Order: sequence, then structure tokens, then C-alpha cells
Amino acid sequence: MMRAKALTLVLALWGYSAVCIAADAVRQWGRYEKQFASDKSYDNPLYDVSQFVVEFTSPTGRAKRVNGFWDGGRDWRVRFCPDEVGTWTFVSQCSDKANGGLHGVNGSFECAPQNGRLAIYARGSLVRPKGAYHLAYRDGTPFFWCACTAWNGALKSTEEEWITYLQDRVANGYTAIQFVTTQWRGCDVDSAGEVAFTGSGRIRINPSFFRRLDHKVDQVNEHGLIAAPVLLWALPVSTGRELSPGYYLPEDEAILLARYMVARYGGHQVVWILGGDGRYIDEYEQRWKNIGKGVFGEEHPGLVAQHPHGQSWIGRQYADEHWLDIVGYQSSHSNAQGTIDWINKGPMANDWDKLPARPIINLEPNYEEIGHRISAQNVRNASYWSLLATPIAGITYGANGIWPWIRPGEEILNHGNSSGVTPWFESIKLPGSVQIGYLARMIQTLPWWRYRPCPERLLEQPGDKVYHHFISVAKTDDHDSVIAYLPVRQTIKLSNPLNLRYRGRWFDPVKNEYSTAEIVYGLNRLEATSPADQDFVLILERQ
Repeated sequence: MMRAKALTLVLALWGYSAVCIAADAVRQWGRYEKQFASDKSYDNPLYDVSQFVVEFTSPTGRAKRVNGFWDGGRDWRVRFCPDEVGTWTFVSQCSDKANGGLHGVNGSFECAPQNGRLAIYARGSLVRPKGAYHLAYRDGTPFFWCACTAWNGALKSTEEEWITYLQDRVANGYTAIQFVTTQWRGCDVDSAGEVAFTGSGRIRINPSFFRRLDHKVDQVNEHGLIAAPVLLWALPVSTGRELSPGYYLPEDEAILLARYMVARYGGHQVVWILGGDGRYIDEYEQRWKNIGKGVFGEEHPGLVAQHPHGQSWIGRQYADEHWLDIVGYQSSHSNAQGTIDWINKGPMANDWDKLPARPIINLEPNYEEIGHRISAQNVRNASYWSLLATPIAGITYGANGIWPWIRPGEEILNHGNSSGVTPWFESIKLPGSVQIGYLARMIQTLPWWRYRPCPERLLEQPGDKVYHHFISVAKTDDHDSVIAYLPVRQTIKLSNPLNLRYRGRWFDPVKNEYSTAEIVYGLNRLEATSPADQDFVLILERQ
């Protein structure tokens, strides 16, 4: 109780006031919620009521249709994020037109100007600017994706644990939280021992499961973070695949389940991850295209990403899938040459400029401590390489103790022996966990959304001889700024066709410190040598 009061005080100091400010009132970009009392009970509302939609009309006359959802018994709700200040009106529509509690219900509410300081409310919901490779707030401010993978966090955590975790992620510069929203391969039940749904072919929703999850999603946004829920975990492996609804549910039921969650959390500040760890091309490609269109084919709240299985992406195959906003990929958890070359020389690096412009993000690079072999340096390597292999949009961090929400003495479900895994509350303080926060803050001091990969500027690529010495380089179109990642101490040699003069700085990704870079100029070229035996970021800014 004391912790909850303290959180309320902190949020008040931050200026959070995004939910209700009075009866039938809400702040712009906040969450409006309306409860409806059905005149009758249904055996299985997911099927017995084929449509429950509320049409909202904005102060300027724009109409938005929002799906409502069943919340147990005769309780139905709709959640909506208003984007205009003024009086909104609404009317409900139900497939059961004889149900006066759900059909033809009229009303209105007031939307007041946003006065909070959290960017997700003050600047407006995230959008994908047309022709851009990055995300932005509605006011046009670029949004840098720095997510943490807490797959089990929202399902297993206590309220105090979840608040501790979210406060730490905010303090460390993270901007989004990736988590799973149903039972899945890594978590068969939630903290109360319940599942999100039962059955296959004709599923039944468990509203009590989702009511507990509601509070966790609320808290993500209340801390100023974007919620990135995985709707359908989908890895088709022999161990645990019976817990992957995106794999084993029939296509129609997968769509129904995902649409239910989109209705439930569509009033939040979200980026949907439709599938988790799935195989979205070849054998399963048409299935996932059908699911994507079935869930997001019409107007829907939020942006949509996919999270593929290890060392895969869906760039070319999904180029014409208009429901997909973010091209996610997973480089997996390895320091082998094949993995490193796949990040630096693989399909993302080669094809990004041949596809429709979308943010391209590695949603699962090396997890710190996974298999007791991935160090903070390995995390930094994979993250910086991924960030600069395509136009910069963001990166995701993960630790082998955070994603399963491991506590001392617990085992990770369906993932082998868990002995020696650092508990989640210690893992958030691991060096790589903190250093990805350094990365996010450093990048956001630069015009990162204007950078484009420019491997052609390198006069020598050390990675062609020693794969883990690969240097990544990006620049702005006007050559005013160049950024490069050097994974070991070495000399970077760049062409300088305009013979420009730059102010050079080294960023130490371990200590979060800057130092002056000595630039040696030649005719149409320049070079610099990193200052110590570790990885460094070179930042060049035109004088």
C-alpha cells in the first residue's frame, strides 16, 4: 500500500494525468474507458457476439470505429485513445441488435488538453512517418526504440517487482518494454496460476487473467514507456509448442484471440508484436499474412511489428503487407562468424534500401549471460552492429535472467538447466543492461534519424579479414555528421570526398564518457585510431 502511494506521488510529480480527470472526461492521448452492461449473458461471448463496435466522432467530425471487448459476466468495455481536444460523441453497435445494453447506446465525453510531461502523452501516440525508417511521436519528434525484453515480467511479477523493474528501466534510458500476453513456451500460467484462454478450435477467454494483466500494462505507460505486447507466441519447436498459440491455434481462432487483446489494450500507448519467435516465411507465410490482415487489416490502434525466430527476418516477403509497420528481426544469441556476418553483411544490410521504407529493428540480439557465454561486450557488439547495419531506428536488450523473470531457485520453463542464471533483480544491473542505456542516451544527442549506412566510405574493412573486427559506419546525407562503431582498438580509414573538416569525439560505451578524437587528414581521406583496447564509437561533426 505504501509503495502504491509512493508511485502515485511520483507520477503526480512527473505530471502524469493521462487517464480520467473527471467522470466522462480524459486528457488528450490518454485512455478513455466506457463500461457497458449487457442485457443478457452469453455462453461464449467471443463467438455469440460477432461484433461489438463503438463509433466515436471527434470534435471536428472524424469517425473512429473501435472494437469493444467482453470482461466477464455481463460486463463489456471499450477503450479508446482520443487525439482531439473537445467533445467526443459515440454510439455502440452490436451484432445482437436486441441487446439494448450493447446496441445503440449513445453518449459523449470531454477531452481536455494534455498537461503531463511524459513524452508519450505530451507529444502524442507513436506513428510511422511516411517514407521514414524511424518511429515518431504524433507531433513529429523522432522516437528512438530502446526496449527491454521482459517476456514473462507482466505475467509473473508482483506489483512491487514490476514497479521496481519499470523504474530502473526509465532511469537507465529505456523507452519500451516487450512482454508476452498469454501463456506461452516460457510461462504456462500467470502469477495466480491461470491462463489467458482455454481450448483450441473454439477457445474461451479468461477475463480474470487479463484483468491482472491490465494493471501491468497500465504501469508500463504510467512510467512513460511504450508497451510492446506479443499477442501470439509462435515458435514451432518440439518442446513447448503446445504453449505457442500462434502455432497451434487454427487461423480463425488465432485472429479472434489477437483481436480481443487489441481491443483490450488499444487505448494504451502500444506497439503490437503480432507473433513471437515464429517462422513467417515459406511454410507458414500465408498463414501469418492472413492473420496480420485479419487482426490489423482495418483501421486499428497502434503500430505493428513481427518478431521472427533466430537469424531470420521478413523484409522482402512482407514488403507489400500494409498492416506491418516495423520490420523486426532476431539475430539470436551467438558470437560465431555466421551470426556476426549475418548482422553486418546479411539481408538487412543488403536489402533495406530496396524495400518500402519502414523501421528495421533487431528485436532480439545477444541476451546477456545466456548459456553463460554472452558478455556485456558481446551485447554491445551485436547492438551497435545491428543499429548501424540499417537506418537507425532502435535496439532491444535482453538478459537471461530478466526475460523469464527468474527468482532464486526457479527453473526456466522448456529452456533446459537454469542453474547459475542471475535473478531478474540483479540482471537489470548487469553491465550490458546499463550500457544499452548509455547507447540510447548517446544516440539521442545526435540527428540519428538522418543517418544512413555508408560502408562505401570505408577505405579498408577490417571485418573482411577478421569477422569480429567489423567496422560499421553511417552518415547524414549532407555529410555533416558521421558515426562509426569500432569493436576493437583499430584505425578507421574513411574517404572524405569533399575534404571536409570535422570535430571528432570518441564515445566510450563502457564508461559512458567522451574524449577528443585526433583526426589525421589526407587528400580526400581521413583516419583516426581508437584510444584503448576495447570498443569505441567515433562521432564526426562538421566544423
